[in-house]
Amino acid sequence: MAGGITDTGELYSPYVGLVYMFNLIVGTGALTMPKAFATAGWLVSLVLLMFLGFMSYMTTTFVVEAMAAANAQLRWKRMEKRKEDDEDEDSSSGVSDSDVLLQDGYERAETRPILSVQRRGSANIFEITERIEMGQMASMFFNKVGVNLFYFCIIIYLYGDLAIYAAAVPVSLMQVTCSVTGNHSCSVGDGTKYNDTDKCWGPIRRIDAYRLYLAAFTLLLGPFTFFNVQKTKYLQIMTSLMRWIAFILMIILALIRISRGQAEGHPSMAQLSGIRNLFGVCVYSFMCQHSLPSLITPISKKKHVNKLVLLDYILILAFYSLLSFTAIYCFRNDTLMDMYTLNFTNCEIINVAFIRYFLGLFPVFTISTNFPIIAVTLRNNWKTLFHREGGTYPWVVDRIVFPAITLIPPVLVAFCTHDLESLVGITGAYAGNGIQYLIPAFLAYCSRKDTQLVFGSGTVNKHLSPFRHSFWIVFVLIWGFSCFVFVTANIVLSESKL
Repeated sequence: MAGGITDTGELYSPYVGLVYMFNLIVGTGALTMPKAFATAGWLVSLVLLMFLGFMSYMTTTFVVEAMAAANAQLRWKRMEKRKEDDEDEDSSSGVSDSDVLLQDGYERAETRPILSVQRRGSANIFEITERIEMGQMASMFFNKVGVNLFYFCIIIYLYGDLAIYAAAVPVSLMQVTCSVTGNHSCSVGDGTKYNDTDKCWGPIRRIDAYRLYLAAFTLLLGPFTFFNVQKTKYLQIMTSLMRWIAFILMIILALIRISRGQAEGHPSMAQLSGIRNLFGVCVYSFMCQHSLPSLITPISKKKHVNKLVLLDYILILAFYSLLSFTAIYCFRNDTLMDMYTLNFTNCEIINVAFIRYFLGLFPVFTISTNFPIIAVTLRNNWKTLFHREGGTYPWVVDRIVFPAITLIPPVLVAFCTHDLESLVGITGAYAGNGIQYLIPAFLAYCSRKDTQLVFGSGTVNKHLSPFRHSFWIVFVLIWGFSCFVFVTANIVLSESKL
């Protein structure tokens, strides 16, 4: 995420890419969506979910367009460099001409339309063949202030991600292990309301158990922040398989309960007070823009990539709606847990102990494998933000300071609160808003401007977004900034009422 241009890697078919994108988008955020649906009302939730899905699809096409423009510029600059080198070799006066070319090369590369390149094959100049991460695109198309704002936004989002992960695992462990003792062996999802000060084991309170699990989680996974880790292919397969088994189980169990007439949910149509968290949860649940270069670049045939992405979003909308509607009609609003899997640890819902524990502990296994990856990504973004050309970091700064500033803040946030719905809502509403709406819109605008400057006004990007009119960019920017204002005002008004 912080890096530059890397190899494409092994190619795969468009439909495999569709599956990868589906797996990336449908993650932790989906587990908090049923509670957000219940809080905001089913009609408001459905309308907002569809609208935010449409907005996310639009900005996804903006990022794909910017990736193509970045590939074209890099390809052209290499061709210009080769042409300059050939001219240097053929020049009889060598030294002075070479100096002029080297000094003037970048300026010409930024201002002169390359008619010769277009004649040789304009269809291929915008081919997406190299993986160019969002940080690299920001460096190519934004000024220094824009680049710093990009990294600030991505860093805040990753901090929120880590805080959510750091809280979700201890919450799941606390709920499951505290419920297996005493008279509460099956009562996690039965509507019983527990306070953090309630007993867990003997003198140990529930909040104490949560913090003990948080400490263990930090000690076990925190050290990976100080090293480089990679998620293997087999780990991806295992976590994806577990995720789909868990989601399908929850939908089937809820449908069975509804079909038997045991449903308890009576959701309202609209509750405006719940829109703030729902907005953040939905934004978080559609987040994929920052990982698009890794997903799109290896696709072997990209001719219809925008149509495939649209199909993905339609499938994801249908899945989110199915998961959330079965949840809000199966369970009462006040019994829905922040982490939806915990509703299925009740014996009345499922009497098979293995399934109860599998669903209750599902976030522990999947989130624990992702935490080190996100932490290393955040650490590398910090390094990139402060990196100066030709400079190196002292060992202490590189190996101690950067990992420490990566790990400590999210753990402190998780120590102070385990309100997952609010954590997801705030992360999505602020940093997620910037990454999903504002940054892609600015990338599309700046890349179009640069493409016209370099290649001429008649050049058409083969991966140009279907939303090519400048109205859509303005619309996304107005929407993004309006969301900042709305969420902030909503938080201030909510706090003033308390």
